Amino acid sequence: MSGSPPPTGGFVRRVGLFQATAINMSQMCGIGPFVTIPLMVAAFGGPQAVTGFLAGAVLALCDGLVWAELGAALPGSGGSYVYLRQAFRHRTGRLMPFLFVWTAMLFIPLIMSTGVVGFVQYLGYLAPGLGRTAGDLTGLGVIALVVLLLWRGIERIARITAVLWTVMIASVLLVIIAAATHFSPHMVFTYPQGAFNVMSDHYWPGFAAGLTIGIYDYLGYNTTAYMGAELKNPGRTLPRSVLFSILGIMAIYLLLQIGTLGVVDWHRMTDPHDIASTSVASAVLEDTWGRAAADTVTVLILVTAFASVFTGLLGGSRVPYDAARDRVFFRAYGRLHPRHRFPVSGLATMGVITAVGFLVGRHTDLATLIQLLTTVMVIVQALAQIVALTVLRRRRPDLPRPYRMWLYPLPSVLAFTGWCVIYGYADPNSPGRHPVEWSLAWLALGCVAFLAWARHERVWPFGPKETGEDIGETRNALEMS
Repeated sequence: MSGSPPPTGGFVRRVGLFQATAINMSQMCGIGPFVTIPLMVAAFGGPQAVTGFLAGAVLALCDGLVWAELGAALPGSGGSYVYLRQAFRHRTGRLMPFLFVWTAMLFIPLIMSTGVVGFVQYLGYLAPGLGRTAGDLTGLGVIALVVLLLWRGIERIARITAVLWTVMIASVLLVIIAAATHFSPHMVFTYPQGAFNVMSDHYWPGFAAGLTIGIYDYLGYNTTAYMGAELKNPGRTLPRSVLFSILGIMAIYLLLQIGTLGVVDWHRMTDPHDIASTSVASAVLEDTWGRAAADTVTVLILVTAFASVFTGLLGGSRVPYDAARDRVFFRAYGRLHPRHRFPVSGLATMGVITAVGFLVGRHTDLATLIQLLTTVMVIVQALAQIVALTVLRRRRPDLPRPYRMWLYPLPSVLAFTGWCVIYGYADPNSPGRHPVEWSLAWLALGCVAFLAWARHERVWPFGPKETGEDIGETRNALEMS
């Protein structure tokens, strides 16, 4: 049952607080800030782009508190699948958890594909002659290597993740320190005329675009929620890993963003022919410590990008497993590897979709890929999950909650508003790409798939509604707290 101790032959609880926080932070930091600083500057039109990272941090923290409470109360593998199932099954049966898994099978790999796009961008700094075809093949090779490394037991993966986390911290700190040695406050705090004119026609679309980029950079704070069945003492480890990772990355991002803008003129970041538009961290090192140092840190950034894809697919591949095991998704995804105990079908499918998303991003642009993945995840995961928190508080007041949201319901309201802003401005910020329409089409296709699946499984609306609570759920929550 969801939230209950894993069955014999299932997942093993071997991931502690440090490793869980490292998994989240590796996924969050990854290549994101190194490739999105120029995108953020372009969205805001100047160094006031720091506002976007601050707004993203607020949204991530508010949404992270939602994940923290739900994850501590229902620490099963699958994350949102578990929460949506418990909250909405009384009215819509298994529809909501099915739709979450359906959308997650798309947006999680798309997030990973942005990391691979960034990997190839920075590789272009070390190999300026890298052509489009060679870059495509390199990215596909990286994805294949990640899947190969994940084809093993979780205890080995946890050790690998700790090493990758150390490299990630080193690469970020080196860029921050280098920027501090040549920092110019004038470059950061001199803004274009009308930069903060909220009455301007361009301010709020730019703010929404910046908020989208900002929350994309923080995505990953929920990775361990997908691994609730593999965490030691998840009632405490899960919420702490979420909050520690958000606060830690918030400080890192602000130092990185401000430091970068204090060294590299923001106009360079909007010039597609300037290396600062694609490899801004390398440009910082080159302008401060020279080309040799820039090359060294670029290598560390490549390792960081690899780590983000690695940890993202690690957590994401667990999403469909619990759903399939509890007959809420296609049964093929409910099988574990007979020896290493990882979900084979989930990992293989997401690896393929990551490869496709990478090619889409390479042949369009990174901003389009970010808009697409955020709109796909908003309705079912972000908005419905916030509603699920309130529903469970009202319907299940007896459910043991090792962690309860601070200042409830204010963080929920702020998170809901932020996600609505992102969704409402998605089409205007991606003219001709129609991310909202694509997200709705994918959701509609998911509804059709659900009806076909429900008819085959003879569940609602082709069978009786579920009204009973999961046996063992309360007992497990007590044990985990």
